[in-house]
Amino acid sequence: MKKILLASLFFSLIISSCNQKAAAPEEETLVETVELEIYGDSTITPDGAISATELIAAMEGKDSIMVKVKGEIQECCQQKGCWMDVDMGNGKSMTVRFKDYGFFVPMNSAGRMAILDGMAKVDTQSVDWLRHKAMDAGSSDEEIAAITEPVVSVTFLANGVILE
Repeated sequence: MKKILLASLFFSLIISSCNQKAAAPEEETLVETVELEIYGDSTITPDGAISATELIAAMEGKDSIMVKVKGEIQECCQQKGCWMDVDMGNGKSMTVRFKDYGFFVPMNSAGRMAILDGMAKVDTQSVDWLRHKAMDAGSSDEEIAAITEPVVSVTFLANGVILE
């Protein structure tokens, strides 16, 4: 009886091992992970962001809107990171400041993509502000002195920023 059980067990093992398929080598999957840096409101997510180009259309007929916008940073304050200019996609840029001067972005942020959550508005940037901004950006004294007129443009007050 033992011989029959052992033979039966041995035979079952052989049959079951023959029926198993050879394990296929695992396919290599390349997954690109993007590190996100969050400044200001820590609950901000990239979901629902419109492009800076779409912002122009979204503001049609309005002087301000609450919005989430994605765009490339062209320039950033080189003193503290307390402002940045984001490309609007139409040859112009939008100056971004941070709510209550409560957070800053890295001074080497130029060239990175940013997602901004906050208030976009059409605003007049004063000569004093434009000169201050030019000084922060490292402009020459001659370039700063040449700023003599205020500029009306889209500005942004960010509650939170995500840098990709």
